[in-house]
Amino acid sequence: MEGANESIENSKEQENVENSSNEFKKTILVVDDEKRIVDILVYNLQKEGYQTIEANDGEEAIRIANEKKPDLILLDIMLPKIDGLTVCKRLKATLNVPILILSAKDEEIDKILGLELGADDYITKPFSVRELVARVKANLRKVEASTLNVEGEQDANKETNVIELGDLVINLDKFEVKVRGQVIDLTLREFEVLRYLAKQPGQVVTREILLEKVWGYEYYGDIRTVDVTVRRIREKIEKDTSAPKILITKRGVGYYLANV
Repeated sequence: MEGANESIENSKEQENVENSSNEFKKTILVVDDEKRIVDILVYNLQKEGYQTIEANDGEEAIRIANEKKPDLILLDIMLPKIDGLTVCKRLKATLNVPILILSAKDEEIDKILGLELGADDYITKPFSVRELVARVKANLRKVEASTLNVEGEQDANKETNVIELGDLVINLDKFEVKVRGQVIDLTLREFEVLRYLAKQPGQVVTREILLEKVWGYEYYGDIRTVDVTVRRIREKIEKDTSAPKILITKRGVGYYLANV
């Protein structure tokens, strides 16, 4: 009897250890209506140490995402009930998590539309599982690094938590951007682009550097991603996007924030 009790206690202890370990695992929501794709992604993500949850249509994806609040979402475009682009737009209005769009479409317009609706990344089927896992890790690292950088700046020097450049005010504590006194609604990626440029006002930063520093890895030459993100930011902060005064283009080189 004593041995049985000991076995039960050991089992409970092991369960507690596993539950405690799971608290630190990142959770990824996989959204796709093809079971074969979901199974492949779930298997490989769990092998990398992530927890996974699944959804097979757009309605289910929105419900589960808002209930479970995953750390990252892998989202197919061609979904039943509600298409992936609409799901992306709705979730970005309620959650601040990276969304990686998966699509069989390789049209430039689809990629740009996905990014303009707030997606953080875009990968075309068929894809290498190794590449997809690398992008998942990079996007999660970027979120963690962003949080750690802000916390580090808070501890090092409280006065550096607000950056003011003319009409532009960036509050690093609140992840808040104001232009001419008005709070601007930015995605995490858009905020990070502004934040990186604001750390070096007046200095031109190339698209390649922005991809490396903001997206966190080589983007396979897809520099168009930076251009789309910058365009979205300008639509939100500039009075006249045809003659920007805050976020400036250095033709053929990159972008910089006006130091005024």
